Amino acid sequence: MTRAAVADAARALAAEGLFIGTAGNVSVREGDRVAVTGTGVVLGRCTEPDVTVVSLDGTVLEGDLVPTSELDLHLGIYADTDAAAVVHTHAPYSTAVACVLDELPVLHYQHLALGGATRVAPYATFGTPDLATHVRAALAGRHAALMANHGSVAIGSSLDKAVEHALLLEWLATLHHRASALGAPRVLTEDEQADVIAQAISRNYGTQQENPRD
Repeated sequence: MTRAAVADAARALAAEGLFIGTAGNVSVREGDRVAVTGTGVVLGRCTEPDVTVVSLDGTVLEGDLVPTSELDLHLGIYADTDAAAVVHTHAPYSTAVACVLDELPVLHYQHLALGGATRVAPYATFGTPDLATHVRAALAGRHAALMANHGSVAIGSSLDKAVEHALLLEWLATLHHRASALGAPRVLTEDEQADVIAQAISRNYGTQQENPRD
């Protein structure tokens, strides 16, 4: 079931334009096993056999394909955090922002769902330990990070949440691009961000709530 879920997520992200061809990868952790997309897989056509299961040290347990070249990144994130899933994309606006900015600032209150301003990890060659180290540092206290001249990474407490965070990050990057075309974007201050958090907590923002009954 886990391998099928990873394949489903890969196809969904490709349909949203966050994956192009073989560029990107998805994983989900269950206990001491990680299901991750295989290298060279066209993600828009990903199916269960295209997903490989590995142990937390990278040993292949199930599947015929070599895991993604970014396996060290995924395993490192699982070692650092309590994330249950990781999504790495080459989404166009996220990647564009990562080619220009050192940080994606908070223009809209929904950005706070990712933990605050999104850091851009310094550039390193794909698939290298340096890249994994940089991204893991950029993710500290965040649910997403950008990778300089490369793409994005989003994590979540479930596969659905990691996908949601990847989609939100791409929306925020698109928003920044469009706002910048109109003028200098207006960034929310620390106080404004704190007020948003307080309001969200008091209203249970983002959760379904039933009307009170007599």
